[in-house]
Amino acid sequence: MEPRPAPIAFVAAVHVGPVHGFSKSSVEAIHLTAGVGVDGDAHAGPTVRHRSRVALDPNQPNLRQVHLIAGELHDELAAGGFVVGAGDIGENITTRGIDLLALATGTTLRLGTDALIAITGLRNPCVQLDRFSGGLRAAVLDRDDAGALVRRAGVMAVVLQSGSVSAGDPIAVSPPPLPHHPLEPRLI
Repeated sequence: MEPRPAPIAFVAAVHVGPVHGFSKSSVEAIHLTAGVGVDGDAHAGPTVRHRSRVALDPNQPNLRQVHLIAGELHDELAAGGFVVGAGDIGENITTRGIDLLALATGTTLRLGTDALIAITGLRNPCVQLDRFSGGLRAAVLDRDDAGALVRRAGVMAVVLQSGSVSAGDPIAVSPPPLPHHPLEPRLI
Protein backbone atom coordinates (compact mmCIF):
# COMPACT_ATOMS: atom_id res chain seq x y z
CA MET A 1 0.00 0.00 0.00
CA GLU A 2 1.42 3.40 -0.98
CA PRO A 3 1.65 6.06 1.73
CA ARG A 4 -0.88 8.86 1.50
CA PRO A 5 0.60 12.22 0.53
CA ALA A 6 0.38 14.80 3.29
CA PRO A 7 -2.44 17.31 2.83
CA ILE A 8 -1.35 20.71 1.59
CA ALA A 9 -2.72 22.46 4.69
CA PHE A 10 -2.71 20.47 7.90
CA VAL A 11 -2.61 20.63 11.68
CA ALA A 12 1.01 20.22 12.80
CA ALA A 13 0.36 20.13 16.57
CA VAL A 14 -2.32 20.90 19.16
CA HIS A 15 -1.99 22.43 22.62
CA VAL A 16 -3.98 23.27 25.72
CA GLY A 17 -3.36 25.45 28.76
CA PRO A 18 -5.76 24.86 31.68
CA VAL A 19 -4.57 27.94 33.60
CA HIS A 20 -3.86 31.49 32.47
CA GLY A 21 -0.24 31.46 31.45
CA PHE A 22 1.74 31.94 28.31
CA SER A 23 2.87 28.62 26.83
CA LYS A 24 0.49 25.71 26.29
CA SER A 25 1.24 22.00 26.61
CA SER A 26 1.31 19.81 23.52
CA VAL A 27 -1.26 17.02 23.60
CA GLU A 28 -2.30 14.22 21.26
CA ALA A 29 -5.72 15.76 20.55
CA ILE A 30 -7.93 18.64 21.59
CA HIS A 31 -11.69 18.83 21.51
CA LEU A 32 -13.37 21.99 20.27
CA THR A 33 -16.84 22.79 21.59
CA ALA A 34 -19.13 25.03 19.53
CA GLY A 35 -19.50 28.50 21.03
CA VAL A 36 -16.97 27.73 23.78
CA GLY A 37 -13.51 26.85 22.45
CA VAL A 38 -10.89 24.27 23.41
CA ASP A 39 -12.11 21.98 26.18
CA GLY A 40 -9.91 22.38 29.25
CA ASP A 41 -8.24 25.59 28.05
CA ALA A 42 -8.22 28.72 30.23
CA HIS A 43 -9.57 30.78 27.30
CA ALA A 44 -12.60 28.56 26.68
CA GLY A 45 -16.01 30.12 27.24
CA PRO A 46 -18.79 31.99 25.47
CA THR A 47 -17.71 35.30 27.04
CA VAL A 48 -14.22 36.84 27.16
CA ARG A 49 -11.56 35.05 29.17
CA HIS A 50 -8.55 37.23 28.39
CA ARG A 51 -7.87 38.98 31.70
CA SER A 52 -7.58 42.54 30.35
CA ARG A 53 -10.85 42.15 28.43
CA VAL A 54 -12.65 40.63 31.44
CA ALA A 55 -11.60 43.67 33.51
CA LEU A 56 -13.23 45.99 30.95
CA ASP A 57 -16.46 44.04 30.43
CA PRO A 58 -16.82 40.36 31.38
CA ASN A 59 -19.99 40.04 29.27
CA GLN A 60 -18.30 40.64 25.90
CA PRO A 61 -18.52 37.70 23.49
CA ASN A 62 -15.38 35.56 23.35
CA LEU A 63 -13.99 36.00 19.84
CA ARG A 64 -10.66 34.45 20.92
CA GLN A 65 -11.75 30.88 21.64
CA VAL A 66 -8.99 29.30 19.55
CA HIS A 67 -5.52 30.68 18.75
CA LEU A 68 -3.70 29.45 15.63
CA ILE A 69 -0.10 30.06 14.56
CA ALA A 70 1.58 28.93 11.36
CA GLY A 71 4.48 26.56 11.99
CA GLU A 72 6.33 28.47 9.29
CA LEU A 73 6.55 31.41 11.73
CA HIS A 74 8.38 29.14 14.18
CA ASP A 75 10.83 28.28 11.38
CA GLU A 76 11.39 31.93 10.60
CA LEU A 77 11.90 32.79 14.28
CA ALA A 78 14.38 29.91 14.64
CA ALA A 79 16.34 31.24 11.65
CA GLY A 80 16.48 34.56 13.53
CA GLY A 81 17.98 32.91 16.61
CA PHE A 82 14.84 32.43 18.70
CA VAL A 83 14.06 29.11 20.37
CA VAL A 84 10.30 28.85 19.90
CA GLY A 85 8.48 25.56 19.53
CA ALA A 86 4.88 24.60 18.92
CA GLY A 87 2.67 25.81 21.78
CA ASP A 88 5.42 27.97 23.27
CA ILE A 89 3.79 31.27 22.43
CA GLY A 90 0.29 30.28 23.43
CA GLU A 91 -1.36 28.80 20.38
CA ASN A 92 -3.90 25.99 20.56
CA ILE A 93 -3.25 24.88 16.99
CA THR A 94 -0.01 24.99 15.02
CA THR A 95 -0.64 24.77 11.28
CA ARG A 96 1.45 24.04 8.19
CA GLY A 97 0.80 24.91 4.56
CA ILE A 98 -1.67 27.76 5.07
CA ASP A 99 -1.04 31.51 5.14
CA LEU A 100 -3.23 32.30 8.13
CA LEU A 101 -2.50 36.02 8.00
CA ALA A 102 -3.79 36.29 4.41
CA LEU A 103 -7.24 34.94 5.31
CA ALA A 104 -10.26 37.24 5.34
CA THR A 105 -12.30 37.83 8.47
CA GLY A 106 -15.00 35.16 8.60
CA THR A 107 -13.02 32.52 6.70
CA THR A 108 -13.97 29.07 7.97
CA LEU A 109 -11.52 26.24 8.50
CA ARG A 110 -12.62 22.63 8.62
CA LEU A 111 -10.12 20.88 10.91
CA GLY A 112 -10.19 17.13 10.35
CA THR A 113 -13.63 15.72 9.76
CA ASP A 114 -15.88 17.49 12.24
CA ALA A 115 -14.47 20.66 13.79
CA LEU A 116 -15.30 23.96 12.08
CA ILE A 117 -13.95 27.34 13.17
CA ALA A 118 -14.35 30.91 11.88
CA ILE A 119 -11.42 33.32 11.86
CA THR A 120 -12.25 36.48 13.84
CA GLY A 121 -9.02 38.48 13.74
CA LEU A 122 -5.31 38.81 14.37
CA ARG A 123 -3.56 38.17 17.64
CA ASN A 124 -2.21 41.46 18.94
CA PRO A 125 1.38 40.75 20.08
CA CYS A 126 1.89 41.80 23.69
CA VAL A 127 4.75 42.25 26.14
CA GLN A 128 4.44 38.60 27.24
CA LEU A 129 6.30 37.67 24.06
CA ASP A 130 9.35 39.61 25.29
CA ARG A 131 9.04 38.02 28.73
CA PHE A 132 9.27 34.65 27.01
CA SER A 133 12.26 35.67 24.88
CA GLY A 134 13.77 39.16 24.63
CA GLY A 135 13.06 40.79 21.28
CA LEU A 136 10.37 38.28 20.28
CA ARG A 137 7.59 40.88 20.14
CA ALA A 138 9.55 42.97 17.62
CA ALA A 139 10.32 39.80 15.65
CA VAL A 140 6.60 39.13 15.09
CA LEU A 141 5.87 42.71 14.06
CA ASP A 142 6.68 44.11 10.64
CA ARG A 143 5.75 46.97 8.32
CA ASP A 144 4.16 46.66 4.90
CA ASP A 145 5.16 48.72 1.85
CA ALA A 146 2.89 51.56 3.00
CA GLY A 147 4.43 51.56 6.47
CA ALA A 148 1.40 50.03 8.21
CA LEU A 149 2.04 47.69 11.13
CA VAL A 150 1.81 43.97 10.29
CA ARG A 151 1.05 41.64 13.19
CA ARG A 152 2.32 38.11 12.55
CA ALA A 153 1.65 36.37 15.89
CA GLY A 154 -1.25 34.27 14.63
CA VAL A 155 -5.00 34.48 14.32
CA MET A 156 -7.97 34.02 16.61
CA ALA A 157 -11.15 32.07 15.90
CA VAL A 158 -14.48 30.93 17.31
CA VAL A 159 -15.78 27.37 17.18
CA LEU A 160 -18.82 26.89 14.93
CA GLN A 161 -19.01 23.08 15.02
CA SER A 162 -17.64 20.77 17.69
CA GLY A 163 -15.06 18.11 16.98
CA SER A 164 -11.70 16.65 17.91
CA VAL A 165 -8.49 17.89 16.29
CA SER A 166 -5.15 16.06 16.14
CA ALA A 167 -1.77 16.56 14.50
CA GLY A 168 -1.94 15.46 10.87
CA ASP A 169 -5.58 16.45 10.39
CA PRO A 170 -6.23 18.21 7.07
CA ILE A 171 -7.40 21.82 6.99
CA ALA A 172 -10.00 22.83 4.40
CA VAL A 173 -10.39 26.58 3.83
CA SER A 174 -13.68 28.25 2.84
CA PRO A 175 -13.58 32.00 2.23
CA PRO A 176 -16.52 34.11 3.42
CA PRO A 177 -18.95 35.76 0.99
CA LEU A 178 -17.71 38.87 -0.81
CA PRO A 179 -16.68 41.51 -0.06
CA HIS A 180 -13.75 40.13 1.92
CA HIS A 181 -12.45 42.12 4.88
CA PRO A 182 -8.79 41.83 5.93
CA LEU A 183 -8.00 40.59 9.39
CA GLU A 184 -7.61 43.19 12.14
CA PRO A 185 -6.28 42.84 15.67
CA ARG A 186 -8.74 40.97 17.86
CA LEU A 187 -9.25 43.17 20.89
CA ILE A 188 -12.05 41.15 22.51
